[in-house]
Amino acid sequence: MMPRAMILSLCLLLAPVWAQTPPAAAALSADALFAAALHDADNAPFAFAQLRGKPLIVNFWARWCVPCRKEIPELSAAHDRYAKRGLTVVGIALDDNAEAVRDFTKAYEMRYTRLLAKEGGIALMQAIGNPKAVVPFTLVIDRQGKVLNIKLGAMTAAEIEASAKQLLKQR
Repeated sequence: MMPRAMILSLCLLLAPVWAQTPPAAAALSADALFAAALHDADNAPFAFAQLRGKPLIVNFWARWCVPCRKEIPELSAAHDRYAKRGLTVVGIALDDNAEAVRDFTKAYEMRYTRLLAKEGGIALMQAIGNPKAVVPFTLVIDRQGKVLNIKLGAMTAAEIEASAKQLLKQR
């Protein structure tokens, strides 16, 4: 596994460059994500496949990632606005310490689904279109499981809002 300091350096130094040139969403598959065995905030196993068929905004993040911390309130706001209309916002922490993640998500008022990738997080991100494992990394996935959009680097409030509206107008 890549040392945390190295990942942080990559996140801070190179994320703005990668965010400008993400791989084409149309060429990506969410199959590896739906096959993933993650853990919930209580450290219980969580099969991501149970979210298949739902419109999803899936955000990979880390506690030490400053851009991740900046977009959390916007993701929570999207959850608050659109959950009753069927949107599911999911945050996948690149962490293996459930208690630390639980404390962090409480402090940052993350009101959406919180999962832990544990040691498989880097490989999972690489398998779904983020070869350098940059965080934050967000996928917008429709009800059919098709990746509509991706974002390497933090999403703006406008991008999150547009993604939510795009997902909810599809049937």
